[in-house]
Amino acid sequence: MGALPRLYEDLAAWWPLLSSPDEYATAAAFYWQCITEASKSPVRTMLELGSGGGNNASHLKANCEMTLVDLSPGMLRVSRSLNPECEHVHGDMREVRLGRVFDAVFIQDAVAYMLTEEDLARALATAWVHLRPGGVALFCPDHVTETFKPSTSHGGHDRMLRSLRYLEWVHGPDPGGNLITYDFAYILRDKDGVRVEYDRHVTGLFPRASWLRLLKAQGFSVTTREFIEPPASGNRYEVFVAVRPA
Repeated sequence: MGALPRLYEDLAAWWPLLSSPDEYATAAAFYWQCITEASKSPVRTMLELGSGGGNNASHLKANCEMTLVDLSPGMLRVSRSLNPECEHVHGDMREVRLGRVFDAVFIQDAVAYMLTEEDLARALATAWVHLRPGGVALFCPDHVTETFKPSTSHGGHDRMLRSLRYLEWVHGPDPGGNLITYDFAYILRDKDGVRVEYDRHVTGLFPRASWLRLLKAQGFSVTTREFIEPPASGNRYEVFVAVRPA
């Protein structure tokens, strides 16, 4: 995967000012509904791979016991502050092995950092080996090839004596390619003044058919659902609900 974007390294402490946990409540309720409706038994334990700053977990943890895995030590520090009751593990979703199984496995937009089909297949395999028979894995990429559109957005938050504003520019892929580029400009204000920082994130983009093929090759039974964000944005996301046969 190479070096992590700055947001997950030297700028990780600013994450809560870029993306606030309360913005995740509606999506988290939808993810929980997807998982519980597909599960044949109660969901009491969940593994989240690529848990980031823990914003999804801050809502999902009310429903079950959660174990959170992320590649970024800085983001794990942010999440531990927000979710001290959850277990946190430093690891790569392509290779981490915890030696136990869960009722559900959840990967939200962190799965986008899988840049090749090989890496994506490895992440799916990690979900599989940590899922009990009959359990549900939910994969929520930001885009599939059929739905991707270049875009720009902006936002940010204030908290105590610090503020952040950002401009996000999403572009690509090149003809015949499968990589999307996210360019960020962050304006950061704290007691020392105001500064501007630049960050670039590169993510993978795969057709719906590739997702379905890889999931079925792993052994999952798969259905798709669509999440539509509240009217303020209206963004649509396709998610993959994958059940490990009992």
